[in-house]
Amino acid sequence: MSFEVACPLADLANGQAHRVVVGGTAMAVVRLDDDVYALEDRCSHADVALSEGEVEGCTLECWLHGSAFDLRTGRPLTPPASQPVATFATRVVGTGDTAVLEIDPRPVPRDSAAREEDAR
Repeated sequence: MSFEVACPLADLANGQAHRVVVGGTAMAVVRLDDDVYALEDRCSHADVALSEGEVEGCTLECWLHGSAFDLRTGRPLTPPASQPVATFATRVVGTGDTAVLEIDPRPVPRDSAAREEDAR
């Protein structure tokens, strides 16, 4: 994996979506306590920014038509979206005020994300 610095961890408010660009790819990043998720910042239904949507639990809801996506896998959970969005591997490096979020700008293969979800 080839991780790149996305932003200081302190820039990510817990339970809110944020737009970041890593390696030329726009991503919707969500911090949920100790976990950080990154999804393609484009709804697969309406081609609008998911980073402008609402977070509830492990889902990110598109602001335009209400499609909800699983933060862990990118799978759509409610219509009208029927296609998943890409997910990206994340990691936090450092501690305290020096912690930064790093993201691999290459999408996680969809089949490995599905296997991870099925294992839970």
